[in-house]
Amino acid sequence: MNARRVLVVSQPIRIAARHIGTRVNPTRQATAAASITPQPYNHPTVITALTQQDEIELVKTVREYRALRNRWFREGKSIGFVPTMGALHEGHVSLAAQARRENDIVVSSIFVNPAQFAPTEDLSKYPRTLAGDLELLDGAGVDVAFVPPVDEIYPAGIVLDVESQTGSFVDVKGKSHQMEGMIRPHFFRGVATVVTKLFNIMQPTRSYFGQKDAQQCVVIKSMVRDLHIPTEIVIAPTIREHDGLAMSSRNRYLSPEERSVAPILYKALAEARSAYDRGYNARDDIILAAQRVVEAEPRVKLEYLSLANPFTLKEERHVTRTNGAILSGAVKVGKTRIIDNMLLGISVERWSSQS
Repeated sequence: MNARRVLVVSQPIRIAARHIGTRVNPTRQATAAASITPQPYNHPTVITALTQQDEIELVKTVREYRALRNRWFREGKSIGFVPTMGALHEGHVSLAAQARRENDIVVSSIFVNPAQFAPTEDLSKYPRTLAGDLELLDGAGVDVAFVPPVDEIYPAGIVLDVESQTGSFVDVKGKSHQMEGMIRPHFFRGVATVVTKLFNIMQPTRSYFGQKDAQQCVVIKSMVRDLHIPTEIVIAPTIREHDGLAMSSRNRYLSPEERSVAPILYKALAEARSAYDRGYNARDDIILAAQRVVEAEPRVKLEYLSLANPFTLKEERHVTRTNGAILSGAVKVGKTRIIDNMLLGISVERWSSQS
C-alpha cells in the first residue's frame, strides 16, 4: 500500500500512509478529544484534519473493509478490534494500545448506534469528534478506523421507536433487563445488535471492552457464546480520572460544579469495597455502605445499586468465594448519568477469561 494523502469532499474519505499490519511506535501526541468542537464528518475542518493524518486508514464500507480482511486472512494476521461510538478518551486509547500489543492488525470502529437510543434520548446531541478521535487512535497505533454511515449498518433503516423498527435484532434474555436495563429497557437490544453486526463485518481474533460497562461485557460475552461467534472477548480495567471518576464520553456534559461531585459514585463503591475487605460479605452490609455515601450528597440522585453474580448478573445475597461479585451503580448528576462498578472477590483477568 503506497503512501498517499487524498482530499475528498463529496466522496468517502480515505487516508493511508503505511502498509497495513506494520507495527509502529507513534510519537505524535494526541489532541484531547474534549477540546474539539463536534462537527459533521464532511465539515471542512474535519476534512483538513483527516488529510493531515499519515498513520491510519479510514474505511467507510463493508466491501472496502472485507477486501482488507480477506488479505489479512490469507496472510495469517491476527485482528484486534475496539468498537466505539466516538467521543474518545484515554479509556478507549488504553484498549487500543492493548490490542496493538496483542495483535498483528488493530481495527477500531466509530459508529454512533441509533438502536441503543430511546425516543426520549437526544441522539443528535451525542458528541461527534471524528478528527480528534482519529488523532487518538492514530497515537495508539490503530491501523484502520471503520466509520460507516448508518445505512451501511442498518440497510433496512433504523428508527428509535422499537415497535416501528424493521430488520433483524439481537436480544440477550436474562442479562439485559436488570440494572441498566431497568432504566433503559431496550438499550442492550441495540448494543447486542450492533456488536453482532460489527463482529460479522470485522471477524476479529480478539475484541476489547472496558470494565466500566460491566453489564455490557456480560451481555456480549453471553451473546458470543450463544451465537458461536469466533472472537475472544478481552475485558480491560476501568481507566479513571485523578479523583477516581471513571472516564466516559458522558463526562464532557458535566458543568464545573457537577464535575466536582461526579466522583461520589466511585467513593461510594470504594467505601463498600472497603467494607468487603474488612470481612463484610452480606449484600445488605455492602449495599448500605455505598448507599450512605451517595445519599449524603444532596446534588446527586441515586438510581440503583447492585451486587450481582459476575457471570449471570443475578443479584447475590452474599459475595461467594466461587464467583465473587460485581458491585455496580448509577447516579444522576444534573442531567448526566454516571455509571461505575468494582469487582469483589474476583480479578478482571479471571472475569474476562471465564464464560
